[in-house]
Amino acid sequence: MSARSATPYRAYFVILLAIAATSSAAILIRYALDADMPPLLIAAARLAIAALALTPLALRRHTAQVKNLSRRDLSLIVLAGLCLALHFTAWVSSLQFTTVLVSVVIVSTGPIWVAILEVLFLRIRLSQLVVAGLLIALAGGVMIGIPIGSTAELTARGADDLSATATGALLAWIGALSVSVYMLIGRVLRARLHVIPYVWLVYSVAAVCGCAVIMLTATRVSGYAVEGYAVLLAMGLIPQLLGHSSLNYLLEYFPAALVSMFSQLEPLGSALLALVLFRELPPEQQIAGSVIIVIGVLVASRGEFRQSQGKRDDRD
Repeated sequence: MSARSATPYRAYFVILLAIAATSSAAILIRYALDADMPPLLIAAARLAIAALALTPLALRRHTAQVKNLSRRDLSLIVLAGLCLALHFTAWVSSLQFTTVLVSVVIVSTGPIWVAILEVLFLRIRLSQLVVAGLLIALAGGVMIGIPIGSTAELTARGADDLSATATGALLAWIGALSVSVYMLIGRVLRARLHVIPYVWLVYSVAAVCGCAVIMLTATRVSGYAVEGYAVLLAMGLIPQLLGHSSLNYLLEYFPAALVSMFSQLEPLGSALLALVLFRELPPEQQIAGSVIIVIGVLVASRGEFRQSQGKRDDRD
């Protein structure tokens, strides 16, 4: 039976919901940063709010499955939670230094790094398209991170601006690599664990990690504007609970490579929202580098999708 004939119509609606919800994440983060909220608080709050919202449903319907988890599965969930906490902390921090477009595009290279991790840990061979996509994306990353232009143009931009762009790009790459480990673990666990208990446990672990770091660093959590806390609430409910969880839900009906391709529409949505709301138009070099990265990710995701389809056909 084909994937399409076995897929309920609600799954296609969830695709649209996931794209719209995740595209709002960078915008809400920027609003929270404008309210002087620290990145550690923003990252931990969105995870904690989503975990708390899922707790009644997880405990009411999935307690037995949670109790029957093996020690290995619990270890993988803890590792996934740690990676997710690192991902959001690094990504939120990157938005202090670079544009929404650059940050979201780099973070969205996750599928490429997942493919590399599969080679390293699962001994899966990369297809030619995945290799080509990786090289294309790396070229885009170099274009963003390395200053290009005449001496006069670079001087006009200033050393601080160039350093900030490089710092933001580096943090976004850290966010991309950490979320790749999380995605790889999710592919393993989602094959035998329902989406609700899985995301609830991972979000909870990540939230605990975030809160622990807040305590260790004595990060202030009170005294901000009410609007800032409203943004945190929206962040936990919309991009995290609806958007991120929807992508995990889609793994039940679509190959992981195809779900990754769906998520590549997030940078476009975020960039358009940033243009409308913040009048944020990145320099031409950053736009060009971002476009190259998106092309690379799409090429690699297409190659991974073909590879996964070939494996499915071989099993059939």
